[in-house]
Formats: sequence, C-alpha cells, structure tokens
Amino acid sequence: MCTDCETTQAGPVFGRRHFFGLAAAAAALSTGMARADDCAHFDSEALKSASPDQAIQMLMDGNARFVAGGSLNCDLVALGQATAEKQTPFACVLACMDSRSAPEQVLDQQIGDVFVARVAGNVATTEVIGSFEYGTAVAGAKAIMVLGHNHCGAVKGAVDKAVVGDALTTLLNEIEPAVAATPLTGERSSHNHEFVEAVAEANVRMNVAALTEKSPVLKGLVDSGALKIVGALYNLETGVVTLLS
Repeated sequence: MCTDCETTQAGPVFGRRHFFGLAAAAAALSTGMARADDCAHFDSEALKSASPDQAIQMLMDGNARFVAGGSLNCDLVALGQATAEKQTPFACVLACMDSRSAPEQVLDQQIGDVFVARVAGNVATTEVIGSFEYGTAVAGAKAIMVLGHNHCGAVKGAVDKAVVGDALTTLLNEIEPAVAATPLTGERSSHNHEFVEAVAEANVRMNVAALTEKSPVLKGLVDSGALKIVGALYNLETGVVTLLS
C-alpha cells in the first residue's frame, strides 16, 4: 500500500518524489513516465525534466517524512543492483561528518538519489568542490545543499581555537572567518550556545558562497539556471532541516 500517493481520475499517482507535481504526474501516466513505486530509482530522462527547485523540494519532502516517522523502507540491495551500471542523483549534499546528521537518513534519500560529501564543519574544500563539479556538470545533479547542524563539534573547536594536530587545526581554521564575522553576544566560547549556533549558520552561508566563488564551473551552472545552491541547518533534537533564506 502506498502511503505517499495522490489520487486522480486515472488512479493513484505514486510520488514520494513529488517530482513532476500533481498535474504533470497525472499526464505522466499516459507517457510511461510514472514510477512503479515509491522506491523506484531515477533515470536519465526523469533527471533531465527536473528543475533545481524541484530537486530541493524533494530533499525537503524527504526530511518531512523523516520527522513524521514515515521514512521509506526500500530494498537497498535491489536499488544497488538497479543503479550499478549508471547513477543519476538529482542533488549533492555537503554535510558535517557528525554521526547524528547523516544526510541520507535525515533527508530520507535512497541509493542512487544523492551525491554526499562529508567533512567536519561542512567545509567546501578543494576536494569537495571538484567532486561537486563532477556531480553537477558531468552527472547532471540539479541542486547542492550545504547542510550544517546545531551542537557542531567542529564549530565549537573553531570558536575555542582548539589545537589537536596540524590537519585538524588547518580544517578548523577554515571555519575561523565565520567565527570572526559573527557578532559576539556574551562569552566568546563554546559554552555560549547562541554564539555557537550563530557561527554555525554563518559558516553554512560562507560555504554556500564559496562554492561559486571558488568554482567557475558551478558559478556558470548557477548563472544559467541549471543549478541552485542552498544552505540549511539540521536540528539534532527535532530532526527538522530548515532552509536558510
């Protein structure tokens, strides 16, 4: 039984993706574009017809399912087999490595749906940017989401100027501009919750900007309307992902 369907005169439109919208989905029934079930993977034609706004909405719809306790229970082995020879993810997600904020889970996406890059502090490193140039310009993904979260250990480390090792210190230095740009309210340390969360938001916004500032490829796609880049914050307590305006 489909738990995420809309009904038309032609029968149920299966649409966990809400990929075409109701009217387009109804038309798709007569063109062979309708999905067999909610766990069907995307194909090249479906990806070509998607807009950047639709791709972002699919991520947000997935989070709504997650928060409501209605995450899909798909056959991941079958999806792996179906996408083994060709993948067509509709979006890229840059997320923190935090064990509590896995994008595939909190955005309720399946094998073959999204390219995911994870690094402490969701920092747009050269490696991440290069990976997303492939995911968008070559593979055709329509959106990039930079997903930060509250209680971020990397942000706290940057706020406290933690020194652990050369590699980690270098990484935390990438978050320092967000620390410097955030107005101080109260104690300037990780004990100041409001300050930490303000830095986390500033860090997301700066890394959204960095993707186009450091990549002519991504900037060109954004300028042409083929790609949209958004920032978002995940709340560990509520499970809600909120888009930043």
